[in-house]
Amino acid sequence: MRDDDELRVAAERMLAMRHYNVLFLCTGNSARSIMAEGILNHKGAPRFTGYSAGSHPSGAVRPEALRQLEKAGATVPCARSKSWDEFAVQGSPRMDFIFTVCDNAAHEACPLWPGRPATAHWGVPDPAAVKGTPEEIAQAFADAYAVLERRIDAFVNLPLETLEKDTVKRELERIGKL
Repeated sequence: MRDDDELRVAAERMLAMRHYNVLFLCTGNSARSIMAEGILNHKGAPRFTGYSAGSHPSGAVRPEALRQLEKAGATVPCARSKSWDEFAVQGSPRMDFIFTVCDNAAHEACPLWPGRPATAHWGVPDPAAVKGTPEEIAQAFADAYAVLERRIDAFVNLPLETLEKDTVKRELERIGKL
């Protein structure tokens, strides 16, 4: 096959792939969910678009989370701590997947999401709760980032278009245990 033909076939495959919106939820939307949004937008583009929100947003994004994203080249240019209510109103992006990344958000009453997105709990210890030296805090953020990155890598490599709904749910739960 000629280079032009190979490029055309690759472009056609990309166009045929479905696009997915993914919302990462946490209580404060200041660290874990922000990092997950950045990782997905970096590793999953153009097939996936990541968003993040919180049930009780803190109002500020942790600088350690932004530094961790920056190190990996996975920045969130307009990162802000926001309420999940922004994604439950008419006109907001329709979500295909919603992942809770903290134990508190997993047990809260969530809004009703239009379209019945697939959901899973991907709990990650809260690096923002770590008290200690700057190095210990930085390590907690690096550890949380590594867990999220491993899970998101597995997620973006799922053959979602070919899996049954029940299989997708099982895979999402399996990924949440990685």
